[in-house]
Amino acid sequence: MRSTRMFTAVDSHTEGMPTRVVTGGMGVIPGATMNEKRLHFMEHLDDVRLLLMNEPRGHAAMSGAILQPSTRADADWGVVYIEVSGCLPMCGHGTIGVATVLVETGMVDVVEPVTTIRLDTPAGLVIARVAVSNGHADSVTIENVPAYVERLDAVIDVPGYGTIPYTLAFGGNFYAMVDLDAVNLPFERSRQNDIIAAGLAIMTAINEQDAPHHPQIDGVDHCHHVEFIAPGSDATLSRHAMAIHPGWFDRSPCGTGTSARMAELWARGELALDTDFVNESFIGSRFVGRLISTTEVEGRPAVIPTITGRAWVTGIGQYLLDPSDPFPTGFQF
Repeated sequence: MRSTRMFTAVDSHTEGMPTRVVTGGMGVIPGATMNEKRLHFMEHLDDVRLLLMNEPRGHAAMSGAILQPSTRADADWGVVYIEVSGCLPMCGHGTIGVATVLVETGMVDVVEPVTTIRLDTPAGLVIARVAVSNGHADSVTIENVPAYVERLDAVIDVPGYGTIPYTLAFGGNFYAMVDLDAVNLPFERSRQNDIIAAGLAIMTAINEQDAPHHPQIDGVDHCHHVEFIAPGSDATLSRHAMAIHPGWFDRSPCGTGTSARMAELWARGELALDTDFVNESFIGSRFVGRLISTTEVEGRPAVIPTITGRAWVTGIGQYLLDPSDPFPTGFQF
């Protein structure tokens, strides 16, 4: 058996969405901060992401996280997030998966009933509190980076769809929140191809006409997520279909998307602090979110969200690259 690369990983899923947690084979990515590591990885090491996320080792909706030494003294581990769409500054479901894997594999000191893990992410410090019983990670509550609304009740001209109202918010990534009724589509998985097409058209329009820029995180300058809000959603229970570049749905309720949605509802005066908010995915899985405090991001009013969800370990693997493989970075189909 020949191999020029070998990566070890623990696979998990968070409320339906996979996270391949890479525990070995990567080495230390250069960079003084985790975001510098992310940017270096994107420029020089993206073949690793493609190898692990694309078919045949991954699939069209694959997601993962690469463990790194922390770059800050107040964190236990560093994380670089990878998926088929690129390298994210933050990933909520991925963080829940990482925390679960760290507990389940004993890579952190496990304390019952709660194990607290401080994670150095490209978007900032994220705190994961893992509910543990009999050594098992039952659920994870993550305290996310500040979330804020960039544009409330904006409109965008989308070719083929007309003028579309939307709100743009940041919850670790930028999200355009659009009512499904605005594109005349039902909240039905049988119409998933139509919903994806509408989402991609909206992303393209925003990025071409008025791309967002995070004021503190270098390289966060686009919108690759459209959170289509189902009819009947409110500040207690919201259902959505999360369309993601380059053309897939988040299976989980989306942790950073839940954060962005709560920031929007807070900005509207509809969601108070310390109030449970349930966000439901396209497949019916749920996260419970709360806003625990207010802050600001470069003068913008912001909130600190928490998200609670569950993850389960699904496998442990070693992923190889044979030097004669004609698809060294996999493929998308």
